[in-house]
Amino acid sequence: MVIIAFHKPYGILSQFNENPDKPGQKTLAVFDLPPEFHPVGRLDMDSEGLLLLSDDPNFERELLRPSKKHSRTYLAQVDGALNKDAIRSISAGGLEIQNYQTLPCRAQLLATPRQLPDRDPPVDPAADKRSSWILLTLTEGKNRQVRRMTAKIGFPTLRLYRVSIGEYDIEQLEPGKWAVLSKEEEALLFK
Repeated sequence: MVIIAFHKPYGILSQFNENPDKPGQKTLAVFDLPPEFHPVGRLDMDSEGLLLLSDDPNFERELLRPSKKHSRTYLAQVDGALNKDAIRSISAGGLEIQNYQTLPCRAQLLATPRQLPDRDPPVDPAADKRSSWILLTLTEGKNRQVRRMTAKIGFPTLRLYRVSIGEYDIEQLEPGKWAVLSKEEEALLFK
């Protein structure tokens, strides 16, 4: 089994094939990734950061199985000034999104997020000025979950960036670049 860490830029579909109804969308195929690999989980087209790929279909089931509760950490820029009540609402769990009650998670309001690469296109400057940042660590991965959670409490997500899975962090990988993980790095995914 081989695992690849890919730093997915904004605007890229987490798949190799194009959608026939939307020609011209950028996919993973433009990054010279091995075509026999497949994405492990997904990042929406408008999300950025760590995306794993593997040549072993069983790896996805092992890593993302809900009973394993592997953590995934995100930086989310939200529209508006988050307060302690909003942070408590997200972290407590129990938010209903798509007929599902979210599990408790770790949520932390950040005065300043860590340095992220520039996004193309950037977040609207007016929204950027009134925004705030939250660091979220989830042990589940429902479709567009972070975006739905922040919207549910009245703070729509402007930018979403997955920084880590387990203890493997994408910090050293530039946007659009990928690397084969060493056995030591693979082990960090499960911590």
